[in-house]
Amino acid sequence: MTHDAAGLIPAPRHDQSRPGRAGARIHPRRTALAAGPGTEGVARLLRTTLGQALGLSLPDGAPGGDDTISLRIDAALEPEGYRLTVADGRVEIAGGTAAGVHWGTQTLRQLLGPDAFRRAPLRGAEPGWELAERTVEDAPRFAWRGLMLDVARHFMPKDGVLAYLDLLAAHKLNVFHFHLTDDQGWRVEIRRYPKLTEVGAWRERTKLGHRASPLWDERPHGGHYTQDDIREIVAYAAERHITVVPEIDIPGHSQAAIAAYPELGNTDVIDTASLGVWTTWGINPNVLAPTDNTLRFYEHVLEEVLELFPGAFVHIGGDECPKDQWKASPAAQERIRALGLADEDELQSWFIRHFGHWLAERGRRLIGWDEILEGGAPDAPLPEGAAVSSWRGYAGGIAAARAGHDVVMCPEQQVYFDHRQAPGEDEPVPIGYVRTLEDVYRFEPVPPQLTGADADRVLGAQANLWTEVMEDRRRVDYQAFPRLAAFAEVVWSALPPSPERDFEAFQGRMEAHYARLDALGVSYRPPAGPLPWQRRPGLLGRPREGAPPIV
Repeated sequence: MTHDAAGLIPAPRHDQSRPGRAGARIHPRRTALAAGPGTEGVARLLRTTLGQALGLSLPDGAPGGDDTISLRIDAALEPEGYRLTVADGRVEIAGGTAAGVHWGTQTLRQLLGPDAFRRAPLRGAEPGWELAERTVEDAPRFAWRGLMLDVARHFMPKDGVLAYLDLLAAHKLNVFHFHLTDDQGWRVEIRRYPKLTEVGAWRERTKLGHRASPLWDERPHGGHYTQDDIREIVAYAAERHITVVPEIDIPGHSQAAIAAYPELGNTDVIDTASLGVWTTWGINPNVLAPTDNTLRFYEHVLEEVLELFPGAFVHIGGDECPKDQWKASPAAQERIRALGLADEDELQSWFIRHFGHWLAERGRRLIGWDEILEGGAPDAPLPEGAAVSSWRGYAGGIAAARAGHDVVMCPEQQVYFDHRQAPGEDEPVPIGYVRTLEDVYRFEPVPPQLTGADADRVLGAQANLWTEVMEDRRRVDYQAFPRLAAFAEVVWSALPPSPERDFEAFQGRMEAHYARLDALGVSYRPPAGPLPWQRRPGLLGRPREGAPPIV
């Protein structure tokens, strides 16, 4: 079987092939795998994925030997860069680090055709897979190439999370932002505070569609990950060179935690013991009380979070925190006076700075939504090392970069994948602006206002999947794909400026990529529009018309 996978996604920097010249044959029984020092984990994963998909045994071989796939580290390459060479009957993948080698193996899978993305061979013993002579040299544009998945609004069972890590790896994405807590559910086991999941992981019913909808799903909804589940997810991600960034929301988006432990809320303003886990969507008025008890509670939570997630960053939310309860709370007002703060905005900044310093003392870095820039006194900026997820547009990221903070660009107007993909009544639960595959392909993470050192502070970008109207993995698939493939190319490839990008060529390569998504079992949106079962007639959305503003 011969493959000429011209449809590589994301597009590599350099790809030179000689279709008329035989490069190598991958044989089910004869082809060996030689793992150089430092590539043993990549080899183990490659044996698993290609072994399952194509029935390859891939026994140990000698580096550079005939009929061999060789993996090695080449320090002359960029850390995540790789060089894949198919010639003289063998395949070699060299990478600047094991991560680079791993990304090279993802390209090899694409060269072998869509069946290389399956979980069992289709045809038994194949005569082999012929690859033309080829050299692919590649490295990513950005270090942060991420996807945020909200499992608080609708819980995704562990198997679905692992499947999404496979999808990230297949697209050379390397950050999984795990949104674990919100008003509608708390999803991670905290052993010191068991009610967070006993109470906070379940809600009585769920709003169907936008919060203005009159419809409800009357079934209880919930679920959580045990600490062993989390360890498994983190290890699975690490094997694929993906960092998991947990998000624990502070001080807003916290009703599920308050429902479990009412003393966390503003008890002098409302009867927090009467609160349950929130059943609808939107911005919730019930926020954390600015007390020492609250600080200690979340420090204890984060102590367990740090044990589970070894990455540098911890996301603490910081967005959409209404101040009405603090304004009405004598205890909150006394805290403002005692701390010498000007107002409730500075009180929120005090919350954020506290946990920023707490994390920094433990060798970690705080990252939060762009509201964490607000309310800081001139002599009390964000802690050094704190980073900003710029979601309300580009403005927060521009301000953060100019203030010396690293930035992840994720403007809702461009890369919120809960937003609809096309106009028309067939799009399921239409939310936000129309963001087509081409719109995502033309997304530019670095705005023209940032140059030089300020531009260098843009670590990269991520697409966000908020799941208020995505009740299961099929709905998440529909909103994510095929747009996540376009996003992956934006953050990996060295593309020209947005207006000059060749979207038609990308569409041509997507023809090959849809077959890979089919093999992976992804319920993507077809180019011609939703299939009948993908529609959600009668569920109210909230579409916004026109082109989204650049803010």
